[in-house]
Amino acid sequence: MSIKSVTHLNFRGDARSALEFYRSVFGGDLAVVTYRDAGAVSEPAEADQVMWGQVAADNGFQVMAYDVPSSMPWERGENSFFVSVRGESAQEITAYWEGLSGGATVVRPLGPAPWAPLYGMLTDRFGVVWVLDVVGDQGR
Repeated sequence: MSIKSVTHLNFRGDARSALEFYRSVFGGDLAVVTYRDAGAVSEPAEADQVMWGQVAADNGFQVMAYDVPSSMPWERGENSFFVSVRGESAQEITAYWEGLSGGATVVRPLGPAPWAPLYGMLTDRFGVVWVLDVVGDQGR
């Protein structure tokens, strides 16, 4: 038996834009169900926001997201989680880094680290902190 863990990101009105952005970086298919689609509109201004969404790519990347309704509390928080993307090659990780870095704040530039041949951390334009690295001997 095996399980799969998928990162689920919560937004306040930015879920569709974030999912479209992640698809542009990692590829894959985008699926979105709005509150209107699900017949679950409680606030008319939020009808076209994302009730359920995901990007799933053949390379194994998958992320889910939704827009927290205004009737529920939501706060982005600070350092509440990181999304970690581990790859086998510098070329693969560098391409993802370049895609995510548009409008991002670099926390640690992409470069060698004691535990990985290539490692970097950034906060993307949606406030999500990403850690990208090439799997080193410790990660195997």
